[in-house]
Amino acid sequence: MEGVEDMVKKPEGAAHISGILSGLLNSFRPETEQGMLRIWRVWDRSVGKDIAGNARPAAFKGSVLLVHVTSSSWLHHLRFLKKDLVARLNDDLGQPLVSDIKFKIGSF
Repeated sequence: MEGVEDMVKKPEGAAHISGILSGLLNSFRPETEQGMLRIWRVWDRSVGKDIAGNARPAAFKGSVLLVHVTSSSWLHHLRFLKKDLVARLNDDLGQPLVSDIKFKIGSF
């Protein structure tokens, strides 16, 4: 007896809907929004587990990244690490997308 997979035949050259929608959405997103998505993808790896648990990207304007942090002590601590974080993010992104990071106490 035939299975469902055998009964449903894909036409040649057919593409999965997720690929089509992803390409379509990317073509309508502003570049800054695409940059933010790329930052989200590398954030945890770039900054490490401890920082990622206490700081999250919130907005991206131009080349400035706004990051929400959990407390004033984390805000103070991350200000000292800013240059290193920018370098690590850009390294993981493969291009100098982030020139500065602004930290703000916020929720995430």
